[in-house]
Amino acid sequence: MTASDAARGFASLAVHAGQDADAATGAVIPPVHFSTTYAQDGIGGLRQGYEYGRSGNPTRTALQVQLAAIEGGAHAFSFASGLAAEDALLRAVLQPGDEVLLGNDVYGGTHRLISRILGPWGVRLRVVDMSDAEAVRAAVAERAPRILWVETPSNPLLRVTDIADLAAVGHDAGALVVVDNTFATPALQQPLALGADVVVHSTTKYLGGHSDVVGGALVLDDDALAERIGFLQYAAGAVSGPLDAWLTTRGIKTLALRMQRHSENAAAVAAFLEGQERVARVYYPGLSSHPGHEIAARQMRGFGGIVSVALESGEAARRFAESTRLFQLAESLGGVESLVNYPDAMTHASVRGTEAAVPVEVVRLSVGIEDVDDLLADVEAALAR
Repeated sequence: MTASDAARGFASLAVHAGQDADAATGAVIPPVHFSTTYAQDGIGGLRQGYEYGRSGNPTRTALQVQLAAIEGGAHAFSFASGLAAEDALLRAVLQPGDEVLLGNDVYGGTHRLISRILGPWGVRLRVVDMSDAEAVRAAVAERAPRILWVETPSNPLLRVTDIADLAAVGHDAGALVVVDNTFATPALQQPLALGADVVVHSTTKYLGGHSDVVGGALVLDDDALAERIGFLQYAAGAVSGPLDAWLTTRGIKTLALRMQRHSENAAAVAAFLEGQERVARVYYPGLSSHPGHEIAARQMRGFGGIVSVALESGEAARRFAESTRLFQLAESLGGVESLVNYPDAMTHASVRGTEAAVPVEVVRLSVGIEDVDDLLADVEAALAR
């Protein structure tokens, strides 16, 4: 029995799934396979199925095994970015005339991909507040979508959606239910176990965890859909490179520990901000004041590392975002270092003027794993500035 065979719990799977010691040398860390092509034992005689780097790579295979294990899925696919993963899924499922029902608080790139890239090809987009179950039911009853796309907690307002409830709504209407699990990660939430059909990740964020690799992933159980996605991964070629796959694998091994620290620090930052006079509202599902707190407590094992905050005005929000020191002003999230982002002009600028536009007074904090006292002091000083 190998270490991966013995792994059962989440943290053990994160460390060992797909990571058996190298058969030739006994190396505990599997080597990175950079080769773009593989010698054949006669024409068509492929060794373990490997032929060409786009169709398969042992390092990418190891990551995909690891991804499937930690999300509790049968199939996983690794891509060059989160949007590349989304694009492959959408093209595997949709035909001209099909519709995606999307949340009105989502990553701006997802909205842009559907509306501006797939829209001209005949794919329709409708937007609804996914945290309002009755509004979703009404939208589905009005016209059944091909895909019900859920992001929970959402980006950047941290709205929480009851996955099991909306999975049932979507399935009753014949829709494919997709959950973007980037913010929660499988360390805190496993959507497939709650009824979702496909899980999407930007592995650039918490799974990689160190702001040094761009990637995306899809995890699912359906064999037929997995075959279509696998074909698109090969035929369109937006695959993760071997070093990117290896860096993502390395990040995943510490995911359980990191998410615990991210969540603890974020909870402290959120509680501090909630008591500040110049703060109009704090968005964090770990706060009892959050409208989705009870649902989050039921379907998540922790509340994550993202805190969004509304200041008294757009100008105040901009000044705050430019006044932190330990929280570095930058796009992205989920790394070990803390970042501050002004969504309206940064990550969500592409959805200005749409139903998914972010209020100008909102700032998003990606709370890292630094000493919490330093983070609180930085936030307090930025408010004073």
